[in-house]
Amino acid sequence: MGKEEKERLNGLLIQHLNTIHETFQVLDQSPPSSLQKVSWDDVVKLGEQIYKQATTVGMLWTGEGPDAKSLEENMGTYSNLLQGFLLLSHGSMIGAGTTLSSYIHASVKQVIDCSFMLLKESVASYGSNSKAHQLSIPQIVGTVWEACTALKKTPGTNVTAIGRSMTQIAVSISDVLREMKELKPTSSDPSDEVSKPNNDTHDSDNSSEGDLGSDLSPEDMKIAELAIEVVSGTLSTIKETIRSITGLLKNPQTQKDSNQTVDSLEKLLDIWRNMGLQVDEIGACLYPPQELSAIRTASEKMVSFVGELQEQLEIINGTTVAFVDASNGLKNALKQLESGLGCSDDDEVVSEMRNLEIDPSSQ
Repeated sequence: MGKEEKERLNGLLIQHLNTIHETFQVLDQSPPSSLQKVSWDDVVKLGEQIYKQATTVGMLWTGEGPDAKSLEENMGTYSNLLQGFLLLSHGSMIGAGTTLSSYIHASVKQVIDCSFMLLKESVASYGSNSKAHQLSIPQIVGTVWEACTALKKTPGTNVTAIGRSMTQIAVSISDVLREMKELKPTSSDPSDEVSKPNNDTHDSDNSSEGDLGSDLSPEDMKIAELAIEVVSGTLSTIKETIRSITGLLKNPQTQKDSNQTVDSLEKLLDIWRNMGLQVDEIGACLYPPQELSAIRTASEKMVSFVGELQEQLEIINGTTVAFVDASNGLKNALKQLESGLGCSDDDEVVSEMRNLEIDPSSQ
């Protein structure tokens, strides 16, 4: 009887999982704009109901475990909640751009995945004499709670979603700037080398790993200092961009979910992703031997990107005085870097010409 019940429960579980999986595919489709948009707060509230149901399922396993009927009923209730959760989440995606949709999709998937784990573990543990489920099921209930709680932190608007993604880029740029500031010029004092002990090979190896390629010649250091100004200006500009777009939330005249606004917000994010890549490129090229041509290419791209940033912010009326000041400062820093790169190229050519050896037979 126990074996037959477990097979029946397995069959019901598969049906529930397949139905939920089919409904989940709806999230890959944009909901019709004619439908009424669902508030993300409503999705969060339903997430709380899902956690309560997960807790109820977990409570079934206190003592000797549930009977087949109780487990079946709870699976049905849980599955219905998940179905409603998916449909409600889909309704919240009306007017959502690519970035907001991806945040919603990821958060919803986490709730579904954890819930699947709980239902599978519940059926697998049914009729088992092992006490392992007394540990595993409460742990899975905990992951469901975490996933449902994370819904509260999921962006509910396009502006918030774009702002969060830009903040992540800003953190990355800040990390690059910090690493660039750790670059130092080659020591010109011979006594520094003499004072270093040579009898500890192990320490020497560790030291060389940490300082590999970080000491720059005076010429390289000049380029590094100019690049630091560029990255610092980039960081200031992205911060002002974030302030500009988050300011849209406070402006009642802004059509925050219009197609034009969402399109411009997505373009702004895309521009900043590309800016972040150029910052990474410049940072990587500063280590000796410096790749001046690559730095110049990245710099030229950034000049173009700054112009595009200004255009997109103007479209959504998000331009502020602080942004203009920051972006103009970045443009100036990029010009200074390009000027410095030109001087370095001249020095490099002169150095190469001095090293040329003239073949006497050619005279």
